[in-house]
Amino acid sequence: MTLVRRVARPMLAAIFVVQGLEQLRHPAALKAKVAPFAEQVAPLGLPNDPELLVRANGATMVGGGALLATGRVPRLAALALVGSLVPTTYVGHRFWEESDPTTRNVQRIGFLKNVGLLGGLLLASVDTEGKPGLAYRAGLATDSARRAAKRTKREAKHATAAARREAKMATKAARREARLVATQAHDALT
Repeated sequence: MTLVRRVARPMLAAIFVVQGLEQLRHPAALKAKVAPFAEQVAPLGLPNDPELLVRANGATMVGGGALLATGRVPRLAALALVGSLVPTTYVGHRFWEESDPTTRNVQRIGFLKNVGLLGGLLLASVDTEGKPGLAYRAGLATDSARRAAKRTKREAKHATAAARREAKMATKAARREARLVATQAHDALT
């Protein structure tokens, strides 16, 4: 792991660990804000308990943040944090609903901060640390198979051409031999 990754991952993860612990310790503080969202997602099969949703989000943030910070399955951890950050941003920073300009500006800044974090997490989720990703490896395997098939086809073509040449030469040799034998037989008779 490079020095940049070793430093950047914990920096990116810090906000999630701290806020996740806060949500786990004091879920009631966000309960009122999450209640309308809980009602919206209840038809999707999620629980209609705002406190449970806050705790689940906090646990995801702590777990994903810790995994990202330590470099353990960082791509999967970043994706889990993306899944946590999207509803957090939607519920927590609804600046479009604010009428007070100061509050609206504060909420917009929080919203844009989370959008920036989301961008960083998306980059972390596709970071292969300089190693080829699965799509690239699959492409290499496909290219390898394609090259092997071409090589086999070329070798078969050359073998077929060689066999035709050999057969043609054998036919000519057989005709010469037959003519020679016929000539010798004719000379022997005369």
